[in-house]
Amino acid sequence: MLRDITLGQYYPADSVIHKLDPRVKLFSTMIYIISLFCFRGVAALLIVTAFLAGVIRVSNVPFRYMVKGLRAILVLMLITAVFNLFLTPGEPLFTFGVFRLTAEGIRNAGLMLVRLTYLILGTSIMTLTTTPNQLTDGLEKALMPFSKIGIPVHAIAMMMSIALRFIPILIEETDKIMKAQMARGADFESGNLLRKVKSMIPLLVPLFVSAFRRADDLAMAMEARCYNGGAGRTKMKPLRYGKRDALAYVTVIVYLALILLCRRYLRWPM
Repeated sequence: MLRDITLGQYYPADSVIHKLDPRVKLFSTMIYIISLFCFRGVAALLIVTAFLAGVIRVSNVPFRYMVKGLRAILVLMLITAVFNLFLTPGEPLFTFGVFRLTAEGIRNAGLMLVRLTYLILGTSIMTLTTTPNQLTDGLEKALMPFSKIGIPVHAIAMMMSIALRFIPILIEETDKIMKAQMARGADFESGNLLRKVKSMIPLLVPLFVSAFRRADDLAMAMEARCYNGGAGRTKMKPLRYGKRDALAYVTVIVYLALILLCRRYLRWPM
């Protein structure tokens, strides 16, 4: 289950998406997330589906590899669907105690599952096709105007880059600790919820110790190399827009315009 988490991992491939400027991918991901929570109707859903399928196709990242990231949040998705299913007001179709199943609840639950699924797949494309260093440079460059009002843009970008870089490392560390504890007789599966929570203590303590040790080693390494932030630093590969980046911007803007037009004029029921 832990190895199914694809967030923060990079999948090397030769594709147009990999070669795009990271600022384009950050902007496109933001627009995509906005479109997921503002579309209405079947027409807009078809446009979102076609757009996501096209991007996945162009990225050359195996679809099966992307779907692995959904398994890690399957329980969260099911809980969200159940809450929408039974707590949405409307004309009841079925009543069981305090729970009421409504047609609006079924529609909202299905729509929320679709949105969460598309959200995970869409955001995974950005991390799978962009290295942490590229994300740092792109985020710093995009937020550079805020540095004029005193916001530490470079520090924020560096912290996000380190956090993304540490995700796969901590996942691997957790997997090793779980296997070591299971070899010593630890049981993380059986028992009720309270017992499962208690069984996680032997896992969390060494994991936190390992995370703090890695953070301290990283801080010492940065100090040993006289790292002092982004002031006066140059880039070996400075970011420059190309023709493909301009075309990507136009494609994303047209996509958002289509979603807004469908929301305004094509409100077909889901």
